[in-house]
Amino acid sequence: FFFFDSLQDQFDNLEKHTQWGIDVLEKYIKFVKERTEIELSYAKQLRNLSKKYQPKKNSKEEEEYRYTSTKAFLATLNEMNDYAGQHEVISENMTSLITGELTRYVQELKQERKSHFHDGRKAQQHIETCWKQLEASKRRFERDCKEADRAQQYFEKMDADINVTKADVEKARQQAQLRHQMAEDSKAEYSSTLQKFNSEQHDHYYTHIPNIFQKIQEMEERRIVRIGESMKTFAEVDRQVIPIIGKCLDEITKAAESIDHKNDSQLVIEAFKSGFEPPGDIDFEDFTQPMKRTVSESSLSNSRGDGKPEPKFGGKSKGKLWPFIKKNKVLTCKLELGASMCIVNNLCLQQKEPLSHRFNEFMTSKPKIHCFRSLKRGGAGPEDFSNLPPEQRRKKLQQKVDELNKDIQKEMDQRDALTKMKDVYIKNPQMGDAASVDHRLAELGQNIEKLRLEVQKFEGWLAEVEGRLPMRTEQARRQSGLYEAQNTSAVNSCAQDRESPDGSYTEEQSQETEMKVPAMDFDDEFDDEEPLPTIGTCKALYTFEGQNEGTISVAEGEMLYVIEEDKGDGWTRIRRNEDEEGYVPTSYVEVYLDKNAKGA
Repeated sequence: FFFFDSLQDQFDNLEKHTQWGIDVLEKYIKFVKERTEIELSYAKQLRNLSKKYQPKKNSKEEEEYRYTSTKAFLATLNEMNDYAGQHEVISENMTSLITGELTRYVQELKQERKSHFHDGRKAQQHIETCWKQLEASKRRFERDCKEADRAQQYFEKMDADINVTKADVEKARQQAQLRHQMAEDSKAEYSSTLQKFNSEQHDHYYTHIPNIFQKIQEMEERRIVRIGESMKTFAEVDRQVIPIIGKCLDEITKAAESIDHKNDSQLVIEAFKSGFEPPGDIDFEDFTQPMKRTVSESSLSNSRGDGKPEPKFGGKSKGKLWPFIKKNKVLTCKLELGASMCIVNNLCLQQKEPLSHRFNEFMTSKPKIHCFRSLKRGGAGPEDFSNLPPEQRRKKLQQKVDELNKDIQKEMDQRDALTKMKDVYIKNPQMGDAASVDHRLAELGQNIEKLRLEVQKFEGWLAEVEGRLPMRTEQARRQSGLYEAQNTSAVNSCAQDRESPDGSYTEEQSQETEMKVPAMDFDDEFDDEEPLPTIGTCKALYTFEGQNEGTISVAEGEMLYVIEEDKGDGWTRIRRNEDEEGYVPTSYVEVYLDKNAKGA
């Protein structure tokens, strides 16, 4: 073993070295602090990254996470969040186990070092003081000896001189004796001081200084050991989170292996299949024969030349279009819009009035034809989703029924809770007034009844789509056929005016009309002049204020006549007397159809 007591003559250098050791320790603390800041910053960035790509709630993006690939991506995001948490753990552990502990240790180390070197300097000052005392005693002894010699020589000279009196000789002799005695005293003092100094010097170099240096050595070795332990802790903190990080990576791998391309393909099929049949063959149009050219529908809808009845979906639309045909979703509305343009234009020319007046008139007509208004609203579909393909419509209706049933259950739970509260109030009147909850119970009852009527309405549409109910009555089909024929004729008439120089008619012209002309209803133009027969009665379940033209106001409990049932657009046509008739929401009335009535 080597000891610092061999460096007794290097006290100052040893002091500088121990200060350097403390500086190294403080530098390592700073390094660990910066590492913890990096870990926290990295964890924060990982969390922000994970949050950035998380699907937003109640958005279309959230629906996309039903596929196995997107589920795996979501699992990866969640695992990355946990991965970030482990880096936060690294930062916390390094701060508490290394930075905090070493900071306290450095303060203690500085105090200990200061104490040891203070003791060393004190011992050094003590031995220097002893040395100075020895030197002073030595010089005094030397001086006294010289003075004694001179006094002795003077006495001998006086004693040899015969001219000197006896008194002067005696005086010289006494002075010589005094100086000799002082020299003897100085000699004894010098001997004593020298002996004491040698003892102090021995203790200084063999006891005090070695002990101090031993303590300094132990302090320095503890510092070196401590910094080594901190470096081991530095590695252990990382090593402790490796299993959890490995588990996160294993979960990411497991999520990646769970991706099923077949399942995702099936989900795509279920999500977008429409149930349409491929279109029939396109009929040959012979333009060599003189004929009135019309817009051919054979390329846009299923061929109806075989005389077979065209399938109806949802009791609303005509033959559905093949989904790969361009602009098939709004084609029917465009055709009807073109017919309406011709009618509005002719009326304005005959009556010499601005076109906008007639637009406003048709815009405020009865809420029966929804396709124009859906175009104006930017594609918002009708309540029964009849604008969707059969399969998509069935899913939407089923989803709506499930939502309504959940709302009914919530209302029923509230009603049950209030009923129990009312029973408690009845049994214990001091707890509250039982009549105070009657109003709320009545409201819940009305809400439940409204929701049940809504469920019945959507279940009816759902049953119609699934083929459990007849899709449309014969009278409705006849009316629809008449309306389609009128619209087709009007469109053909207008189409001739919009033919290009080469005799072609393009769909883009209809699109231009769609953009320039607001959507409107033209039901008034096609109403039969004779009043419709009564097909049943109805009872108003709620009060309805008919503010739009074509609607009629009814009071709760009022009995009225039904002249046209709901065609799937959510409105029923009723009559109060010969002069008052109009439309009301189907959910606001309870209909009693007469089975024997014509068209019921």
